[in-house]
Amino acid sequence: MVDYLIQGGRVVDPAQNLDQIADVLIEDGRIKAIGPNLTPSNQPRILNAKDKWVWPGLIDLHVHLREPGHEYKEDLASGLKAAAAGGFTQVLAMPNTSPPLDEANLVLGLLAKAATLPGAKLLIAAAMTRGRAGLELTEYEDLKAAGAVAVSDDGSWVADGQVMRRILDYAFVAGLLPLSHAQAPDLAKDGLIFEGRVATRLGLTGIPAQAEEIAVFRDLALAELTGRPLHICHVSTHKAVSLIRAAQAKGLKVTAETCPHYLFLTDEAVGDYNTAAKMNPPLGEMADRAALREALLDGTIAVIASDHAPHSVLEKEVEFAEAAFGITGLETTLSLSLELAREINLPISRLVTLLATNPAKLLNIEGGHLGIGAPADLTIVDPTLEYVYEAEKGFSKSHNTPFNGRKFQGRAVLTLVDGRIRYTCPLVTF
Repeated sequence: MVDYLIQGGRVVDPAQNLDQIADVLIEDGRIKAIGPNLTPSNQPRILNAKDKWVWPGLIDLHVHLREPGHEYKEDLASGLKAAAAGGFTQVLAMPNTSPPLDEANLVLGLLAKAATLPGAKLLIAAAMTRGRAGLELTEYEDLKAAGAVAVSDDGSWVADGQVMRRILDYAFVAGLLPLSHAQAPDLAKDGLIFEGRVATRLGLTGIPAQAEEIAVFRDLALAELTGRPLHICHVSTHKAVSLIRAAQAKGLKVTAETCPHYLFLTDEAVGDYNTAAKMNPPLGEMADRAALREALLDGTIAVIASDHAPHSVLEKEVEFAEAAFGITGLETTLSLSLELAREINLPISRLVTLLATNPAKLLNIEGGHLGIGAPADLTIVDPTLEYVYEAEKGFSKSHNTPFNGRKFQGRAVLTLVDGRIRYTCPLVTF
């Protein structure tokens, strides 16, 4: 294994309250030392990080890799490469595959395969209920033993309150983080975009904000009843933010994530039936976008996640009503997050916390920091590099994104996973 000395970068690690120009020495796949002007006794490969930022490897708390069952959209090989290109060293895959990840052998098989692939490391959120049907709990202890770190029925809300109550209890005992796709299906049924002025103009059935807010309220009530941790996925409305903030003020163990598309876009992005902007939850209004941005600043929202949801042209280049929900995001999340930080004066240490430190803490996994002896999962960022994002030139099999052709400033230029280089930006020489 090659050892590395990363020289002269701005090393940012909120877990250690570290933000300084320093070197990082990596030996045998782990962090050996951090400090100015390190002089190693061996002869490591030198990586010049002058004018760049050296961060703990980013961790995406919400991705869809489509394997098994829909490998024509994405598979482990393409998805983990796309993750590394986006600066992610670990990604949490959702279980809404075919078949769903509701058995230990499925978890074991995917993790074993991923371990042989170059790219980010795979983490798995197993299904909360058998078949993701919301009725019968899966075997949490077996799934944990197989390597799952969370449970979710993402794509579906567990509507039965008694079942969800049991999920919170059993997930806590097993040491698995419960992730809720909080959206009441009876209100969201047949909806295509956010219920508002744009939906009326386009003649499309809307999904009211209350579909999310009612589900969030119920889940928060159960978190209070049980006293157990709960994580709310892809928060998109301002009232949901208010509910979560109030729950946290009462001391509930509730965390939440949002996604770059909700921080930049509104339902206006649908334009004239642009299927690239069709996602679930749907894009909301300016008040929602503003509230989500404020929630990042005040700590109400703990994580920025991509909700990477690849689809082929077969699902997207069709009539709007027939198009699938979802956009890709692994290769744009960091650049969008850097743009956001500039727009709202979000401190860089806070951005690293949202993208790396907090996801690791929530999942209780190795990573998210640059402590001595920790795995050498690092993301080197060039904050000034300008480029135009071209989805068809990326690593993902799918190109369904409203950000195609957008000019960005800042991106991951090198990603190390367990001390191995898994991505180097072709625009940069080290």
